[in-house]
Amino acid sequence: MTKQAPRIGLFTGDPTGIGPEIMAKAVVQRKALSNQLITGIGDDRVFRLGLKTAKLAFKYPVYDDVEKLKSSERNFVFYDLKNMDPNAVTLGQVSPAAGKAVGDSLKVMVELALQNTIDAIVYAPINKEALYRGGHRFKGEIAFFAQLMGVTEGFGEMNVLGALWTSRVTSHISLADVSKHITRKGVLGAIQLAASTLKRAGIEDAKIGVAALNPHGGEGGLFGREEVERITPAVQDAKRSGINVVGPYPADTIFLRVSQERLNAVVTMYHDQGQIAMKLLGFGKGVTVNAGFPIVITTPSHGTAFDIAGKGVANPHALEEAVLLAAKMASWPSSAVC
Repeated sequence: MTKQAPRIGLFTGDPTGIGPEIMAKAVVQRKALSNQLITGIGDDRVFRLGLKTAKLAFKYPVYDDVEKLKSSERNFVFYDLKNMDPNAVTLGQVSPAAGKAVGDSLKVMVELALQNTIDAIVYAPINKEALYRGGHRFKGEIAFFAQLMGVTEGFGEMNVLGALWTSRVTSHISLADVSKHITRKGVLGAIQLAASTLKRAGIEDAKIGVAALNPHGGEGGLFGREEVERITPAVQDAKRSGINVVGPYPADTIFLRVSQERLNAVVTMYHDQGQIAMKLLGFGKGVTVNAGFPIVITTPSHGTAFDIAGKGVANPHALEEAVLLAAKMASWPSSAVC
């Protein structure tokens, strides 16, 4: 597919949350997306509800035929899946029906990307509980994407805030289970994922810092042996493979080292270890990259914000950043991936 810019597939997200509203604001106001080629994907009735919530008017072509979609050179078009009547769900409430439609829509997006009809996938916030209750039995969409593409390892979530990226060894698991899932192989994999994904985003020889698990970095094994037996050996493995990596550093100071040591990325051991810092630094501005796949996939780091759904006050900035990052990554050749 040869175009002047990557064609970004942009999904409305869960219809019961703020996704349709922030998508409407992003594509109509075009403050950040003036040069982007975007294909809206989902149910057109849901997108129109987003326009209504945002108090915006916008004329755009709507297609339900892939061949017509492929031939379009318009700056914004909408591919109508006709799979979710917004009147059948309630704003601000988890809906299995919405979750089913979300999963079905993401499947279509992956198919379109694999067919080169779109060059990257961006989706407005979805609800993991709704996805699960809607019949897509995954604890998060990244496992869903992995199954759709037949990817069994080397994938994971990365979070991006401006120039700072984070990767993590464990993600959506109980805190009580974290330690047993911290392995030498897993830590190395998270470091490698960070290095390859940053390279795909055009950042060569990224400097990566690794967080410890235990207080004060374990104090040589006094407060836990994960650093001695698993984390440090993985860092050494990564260094031997040519990755520019440092650590492990105590988790309570590693984000202070970002500017001091000019780190491009931080690898954390569990979900909240990095997310608390990133959301404190810029809540509502972060982007999540579903990394390690042949397709570029991004989404805002924030959730569906049920408490403000339908009120017209949601901020589209993170969704705009997700589109811009996806376009940047999609413009780099796939051979850039390690």
